[in-house]
Amino acid sequence: MIVNMLKLGEAGFPEILDQIASPPKLIYYQGKSPDAWLGQPKVAIIGSRKATPYGKTVTTKLATDLARAGVVVISGLAYGVDAIAHQAALAAGGTTVAVLPAGLDSIYPAAHAGLARQIAGRGSLITEYPADTVTYPGNFIARNRLISGLADVVLITEAALKSGSLHTARFGLEQGRTVMAVPGNITSPFSEGCNNIIKSGAVPVTSADDVLFALKMNPAAKKTIPIQASPNEQLVFGFIQSGIAAQEAIALAAKLDGPELASVLTMLELAGHIRPAGSGNWVIS
Repeated sequence: MIVNMLKLGEAGFPEILDQIASPPKLIYYQGKSPDAWLGQPKVAIIGSRKATPYGKTVTTKLATDLARAGVVVISGLAYGVDAIAHQAALAAGGTTVAVLPAGLDSIYPAAHAGLARQIAGRGSLITEYPADTVTYPGNFIARNRLISGLADVVLITEAALKSGSLHTARFGLEQGRTVMAVPGNITSPFSEGCNNIIKSGAVPVTSADDVLFALKMNPAAKKTIPIQASPNEQLVFGFIQSGIAAQEAIALAAKLDGPELASVLTMLELAGHIRPAGSGNWVIS
């Protein structure tokens, strides 16, 4: 795949990176030009490389819901939370961007080369390092300033007390980004970093709606379902999104009989698009 280059101060270079401390003089990218997604709302989802089942679940849920809402998911292609966020965004049909600590000729980690190709096909791979660059430990911290710099919101889904993702949160604060974190079990060392940063002022997140609110987006208006959903699923989802909540009213609007509607509602619920609200009513998840 072709490697493209953008130079600081020239047309096409992301203006959002002009405004951060120590902006990169050059950036290299594969896939979409940054111009293709910079105008969209963007969230950096970061966290532990050794994600627990809890971290995997919340990262997948949040990345999926945000991608479906049209939010670009940015991360660092690392093991754990980063890879989970990229994979969930891709599975949801969204756009995702990976910022790398090495040249594009040597994907790091090498085990994620296949994932990197998928990301380039749907979004972008970005680095400030040319080909044949040796990956020094300091590259990772330097890379983190670009992850936060490209985003509107920095979201940590799971982090221990000394997690490298806290560097990204610090960069985000310095850059004026909104920093958010998912609270975790107070007895779990894997959530200690998130819980501490919330105590220090980060915004707690318990659903994608919290992030959409920070992005000044209308959660109900922005949620979509994948285009591969059946016509009836898209039809019923649209009626529920418009405020038709009662199952009988949905049946009348969609012109579906009881068994047909029940099947559609079940498929939408299993996919996580809707949830029962009691008394035969349904709402967007």
